Amino acid sequence: MSKATLDPHTAAVARPGHRGFKIDPTAALALPAVLYLVAAYAIPLAILLFAAFRTPEGLSLANFAGFFADAYNWQVTYNTLWSAGMSTLACLVIGYPTAVALARSRGVVQMALLVSLILPLSVGVVVKAFAWTIMLRTNGILNQALLGIGLIDAPLRLLFTPTGLVIGAVNVFLPFMILPIYSVLRLVDARLPEAAATLGAGPVYRFFHVLLPLTLPGIIAGVAFVFSLTVSMYVVPNLLMGEQFMTLPRLVARSYLYFRNEALGSTIAVILLVIAVAVVMGSQYLIRLTRHET
Repeated sequence: MSKATLDPHTAAVARPGHRGFKIDPTAALALPAVLYLVAAYAIPLAILLFAAFRTPEGLSLANFAGFFADAYNWQVTYNTLWSAGMSTLACLVIGYPTAVALARSRGVVQMALLVSLILPLSVGVVVKAFAWTIMLRTNGILNQALLGIGLIDAPLRLLFTPTGLVIGAVNVFLPFMILPIYSVLRLVDARLPEAAATLGAGPVYRFFHVLLPLTLPGIIAGVAFVFSLTVSMYVVPNLLMGEQFMTLPRLVARSYLYFRNEALGSTIAVILLVIAVAVVMGSQYLIRLTRHET
């Protein structure tokens, strides 16, 4: 028997095509980011999940059962979903034509629109919300403008109302609706609606059967972005609605800061996490479905 046969380690080295375990140098570049995400997100999330399921009797769903057994918590959940849904719908109604105008504009006009869209993102949410409290009060700029042009005879009550909440939320989250739709519109051939027009299709038909189906991925992504952000907003409802309108994020803060109830706060946080994950997964499924149909 040869020495190579007796020494399996030597035989493995001599075997052609055999390679040992190696770490890709480019993959190692991601190691600091991975470690940061694990320390900043994965570990706190694991602690949060453990606190939500922990009870004196052990791990169970008792905290969630107790939360949904209270009618007040159902009202808070409804408030959260309603405000997020209405804000998302308003962003879609305003953002879609804005994205179309942005995609069809050229040169200086497009640059001005992009700057006016992106520049407000540099302003903090707290500053924007405080600004809207000034604008929406009875003697604020908005009521004074409406009175000045004669649209109303008396000041409207906008502050601490659902309408004021939606207005403030749309101002903060509108760019997150416009940008995904705009990114898809840029890829759509502008000659397609014109081709449909030459075949006798009217404007309404062209919109619903040509432009809208092609931009559905951008719409779905924008709706997912805005809904995920508005369902977890805290500052805007806190400043524009006060204590009369409780939402799940505000209830999380109250549970930790005032009630010192870690179990309740963790339970609500997990519910918000489930809603956000469901929205993201649902949007990904719808995007794949629209791609298969087209």
